[in-house]
Amino acid sequence: MIDSALPYPSSRQPVMGDCAIAASQPLAAQAGMAMLIRGGNAIDAAVAAAMALTVVEPTGCGLGSDGYAIVWDGAELHGLNASGRAPAAWTPALFAGLERMPERGWNAVTVPGAVSGWIALWRRFGSLPLAELAAPAIRFAEQGFPVSPVIATLWANGAKVLYAQPGFAECFMPGGRAPRAGERVRLPGHAATLRRIVETEGEAFYRGEIAEKIAAHSAACGGHMTTADLAAHEAEWVGTISTRFGDHLLHEIPPNGQGIAALIAAGVLDRLGWHDHAPDSAGLTHLAIEAVKLGLVDAEHHVTDIDAMRVRPADLLAPAYLDARAALVDPAHAGDPGHGAPRPGGTVYLAVADRDGRMVSFIQSNFMGFGSGVVVPGTGISLQNRGTGFSLDPDHVNIVAPRKKPYQTIIPCFATDLSGAPEMAFGVMGGPMQAQGHLQMALRCLGFGQNPQAAADAPRWRVVAGRRLAVESSFPEALAAQLAAMGHEIVRAPPDAVFGFGGAQLVRRCGSGYVAGSDPRKDGQALVF
Repeated sequence: MIDSALPYPSSRQPVMGDCAIAASQPLAAQAGMAMLIRGGNAIDAAVAAAMALTVVEPTGCGLGSDGYAIVWDGAELHGLNASGRAPAAWTPALFAGLERMPERGWNAVTVPGAVSGWIALWRRFGSLPLAELAAPAIRFAEQGFPVSPVIATLWANGAKVLYAQPGFAECFMPGGRAPRAGERVRLPGHAATLRRIVETEGEAFYRGEIAEKIAAHSAACGGHMTTADLAAHEAEWVGTISTRFGDHLLHEIPPNGQGIAALIAAGVLDRLGWHDHAPDSAGLTHLAIEAVKLGLVDAEHHVTDIDAMRVRPADLLAPAYLDARAALVDPAHAGDPGHGAPRPGGTVYLAVADRDGRMVSFIQSNFMGFGSGVVVPGTGISLQNRGTGFSLDPDHVNIVAPRKKPYQTIIPCFATDLSGAPEMAFGVMGGPMQAQGHLQMALRCLGFGQNPQAAADAPRWRVVAGRRLAVESSFPEALAAQLAAMGHEIVRAPPDAVFGFGGAQLVRRCGSGYVAGSDPRKDGQALVF
């Protein structure tokens, strides 16, 4: 049974129905729900919402994003990797003299994969015409949409940093500034690009006139992405990797993403007797924090393009390896396994389920807010900065190389029972939070039966570096003091901190229907019917 109580401060209730969608922006959630009401399936709804998010939440994603999805088609689970590769010209020598990869501009941009992901999902599982799925996004772009509050804040923050990047101000600073909450924004170039994507089923974006515009803008700005780089791109069906957590299996996309960090953490925690603790106790929170540290350090050391990894994902999830990692945890004192501090992020996540049992866990992102800041003129294509995920250390497995995929932070998650039956689609946005947010959501929902809204509302913690632990302003004082006594160095976030602890969306099976929750930290919404 799912507990319907809301033990944390909340202005929302869990919502229940035969179909459900939870997304990080209300207009996008409604776009997806419209497809379900019309008789479309969960995949149709996910693609429609994802397209709409590129318009109404450009602070986290765009037409130049990457994306990943986990799909339960009613019979089996599928994993999709729609992330892009480095341009062929990206050798270590190209970045000689730099201490780290660029974060902004064309030399931070890998081939954008989100569009290929939409098309791959629609071709394999969609039931409605592609034009119908894109119609809400095109309408928002052409007719305009009112900017929602949290997105307005993030938009203003991004504009302060990115105003000088090629094409950014023209697209995202109408009247010379970022739009304020409630102001209507129109993106006609974005709408035109969406129409062409629909007309060509994505071909124009990778092997047609849109690709030519992307490559020409790159060349004009000193970038190295070519039409050949774009034409070589394909979304990949990669399956999932998983580990046991209590009475469930947690599923993630295989590397190049950090999903394996969440699985390592879950596998370690499962060996530490978490069942003996209460959900908000110091003992459990400490064990979860220590498990996350081990997952993060392993991901940072080992994860890159899966074809370039020196160890297999299965090796990192082997029972003997997880046993050995769990043995490193001191149940009474904070440790420092030497992981690095995760970088900030900008991401959108959505979860969908339909009345026929299909479920989708989907994520797409430009990475650091608006990403690279580069916008291809007249197209609305804002480009991610996933290239900054590469290393410039020649001895690191994640060293930059031609046509290689970088380490990525964005990860969708999916839970099944031990027989493989679907249980929950969920995710937590925000680069520093995603793997550790997955563990916190899994603990609350799968471990202790909390409903998705309660799990989304609960105050969160975030491993920063060493023994430093950031906690939300609402995090209980007594719990923080107990953790400090165990050696954790507590950093309390100010009440107005925006998005530092991610944004969760969850859809879980509940009897013959679903229960959904959406994070109040963002402008998200959960809808059912």
